[in-house]
Amino acid sequence: MARIGWQGVFPAVTTQFREDFSLDLAATQKVIDGLVRDGVAGLVICGTVGEGTSLTAEEKRSVLAAAVDATGKRVPVIAGVAEYTTAMACDLARDCRRIGVDGLMVMPAMVYSAKPAESVAHFRTVARASDLPVMIYNNPPIYKTDVTPEMLAEIAACETVVCIKESSGATARFADIRRLLGDRLVLFCGLDDVVVESVMLGCVGWVSGLSNAFPHEGNRLFELAMSGRFAEARELYDWFMPLLHLDARADLVQCIKLCEQIMGRGSERTRPPRLPLAGAERAHVERLMAEALKTRPTLKLAAE
Repeated sequence: MARIGWQGVFPAVTTQFREDFSLDLAATQKVIDGLVRDGVAGLVICGTVGEGTSLTAEEKRSVLAAAVDATGKRVPVIAGVAEYTTAMACDLARDCRRIGVDGLMVMPAMVYSAKPAESVAHFRTVARASDLPVMIYNNPPIYKTDVTPEMLAEIAACETVVCIKESSGATARFADIRRLLGDRLVLFCGLDDVVVESVMLGCVGWVSGLSNAFPHEGNRLFELAMSGRFAEARELYDWFMPLLHLDARADLVQCIKLCEQIMGRGSERTRPPRLPLAGAERAHVERLMAEALKTRPTLKLAAE
């Protein structure tokens, strides 16, 4: 924990595009600056929500460089590393050191459904390609590879692996990880609609989707949970939960970007094959947002 200092709400930042789907670095930097000014603790760039797998190798590096420039060292910048091969992931990990990011969020190899031993080898090899601290990202519903606590114990033999972002939704995993590894790894919640439970089980950080649209509410919810003020947290959690559920959908990127656009914080535009929400799906998210804004709570500082 003391080694990396990662704690608090880290939005999974959206990548902004122009009408022709070309990269809009200026708009992406505006999104980043707004989040930092609103008090988030760190940023994850080019992750799932950042559409990292929709970017070319050159684009990924330009987005990461733009993020480092926009934050000006005010908060840690963690780079998503989601590549088709281990060699490609190692190349990106090495370039991230040169670009100046503060850490790596490493995902399983994309497309290929690896065996457990192959996944362990992938994570270990990528972690050793750079001296940057590594957050392992486990999201079996999306990426079809489950990094079990037993696999994580093998990966944690690599010194640069310092953190786990758990997005399976199975909060008992945090207890299992602590049983096997003690406090070896910093625990991060990676699924919005289980964040309070995850804090109760030892998480000190939250890679959040909906905090892109509501950073103040995300910060407040996390602060209350970390302070053990669960009655107050529950009231805010109940308000937030219909939106937090969007983070667990397969089309979470489109949902989060639409919420972000409604809040005037970015554009909903995604790169194909992702298409904007339409019809009943769009109407559902718009209704959720309208109700949330109608009943939006007045926030106070957690210390009050």
